[in-house]
Amino acid sequence: MSYNLAADCPLLSGAPVSEFRVLVVCTGNLYRSPLAECLLRHRLGEPGHAIRLSSAGTRAVPGEPMAAAVEHFLLTRGAAPARTGSNRLTKNLVEGSDLVLGAATEHREAAVRLSPVEALSRAFTLCEFVRLMRAEDALGVVDPAARFAALVRGAAARRGAAGAHTADDVEDPLGLPPRQARECLARIDDAVERIAAAVRGG
Repeated sequence: MSYNLAADCPLLSGAPVSEFRVLVVCTGNLYRSPLAECLLRHRLGEPGHAIRLSSAGTRAVPGEPMAAAVEHFLLTRGAAPARTGSNRLTKNLVEGSDLVLGAATEHREAAVRLSPVEALSRAFTLCEFVRLMRAEDALGVVDPAARFAALVRGAAARRGAAGAHTADDVEDPLGLPPRQARECLARIDDAVERIAAAVRGG
């Protein structure tokens, strides 16, 4: 019996899929990951109805609210700082995600350690994913969830040849002087906008 992987797996074929699950990870799930989660939800808007977003922290205390500075930053961007509270990164969260975006290399590595087989090809740092993705990877794909899947496949295929970049890490704003902390948040904002534009297809 023949088996057509692209035909039988919508995530590979670019056909419409029910949902695409994105998990953003940092340390405390108070600054970087909730900011990226909320901004991505805001930037995707209606095209993101099939994209499920969540965030977690490698050392998070469950239920903690996001940092006030992040709330303020979101409001200045017109985004709702809606979230139920911090979550601790778990194997189930990693394995239930189609894309894991770490704020820094340590967060990507934490996800891969929890589930090497599942996460190895779909875990990136946020800035690494932006650097490796290409809009043309989703050329001709209309469905937003399927576009996201195509962008992940392209980035994963490109990663080995591109090499590692230490500049892919977003520094933890906690404890930084206000100006440097704002720069970290703005860097996340820029990365999210690039991802959202690629997923929207415009």
